[in-house]
Amino acid sequence: MKKVSSIIIMILVYFFIYFLQINFFSWFNINGVKPNLFIVLVLLVGIFIDGKAGAIFGFISGLYTDFLFSNTIGISAILFAVVGYSSTILENRFSSDSKITILIMQSIVTAIYEFVLVGYRALFLHAYTDILPFIYILAIEILFNALVIIILYPLIQRFGFYLESVFNKKEMLTRYF
Repeated sequence: MKKVSSIIIMILVYFFIYFLQINFFSWFNINGVKPNLFIVLVLLVGIFIDGKAGAIFGFISGLYTDFLFSNTIGISAILFAVVGYSSTILENRFSSDSKITILIMQSIVTAIYEFVLVGYRALFLHAYTDILPFIYILAIEILFNALVIIILYPLIQRFGFYLESVFNKKEMLTRYF
């Protein structure tokens, strides 16, 4: 029952982030650049639950995001699934207990997401992107995501530990031989 309620909470958090992306960050942006909080959510689900669960959640939320924002269906779903699964790799390299390591993980994942998305648009949609403005926008997006994580870190940590306790229960048998 706790797992079902946790999944419902994750879906509600997704819709809250959608509301923030559409409404709040339309007014509050830095040089027209908004943070990508969907990446942060998928990364945190992958870190605190599991890489496979992060990939599944990332794929489903990416499909929904594609239906809402994109002309091509599936690219965000694939990239969010990669973000969710790569959180396991990053968690093995870094500890998820520190704010700085979560910021580093977020920076790495956001950069990979945006570079692959630009590469996809260049190869398949024949969209031309200037590299210097792209790097500038990417830096602002990474800093904006980092700022949001710094501000909301106590909430993120509580939510993450709650998800970890619900999904990663480790039953310990106390037998003495």
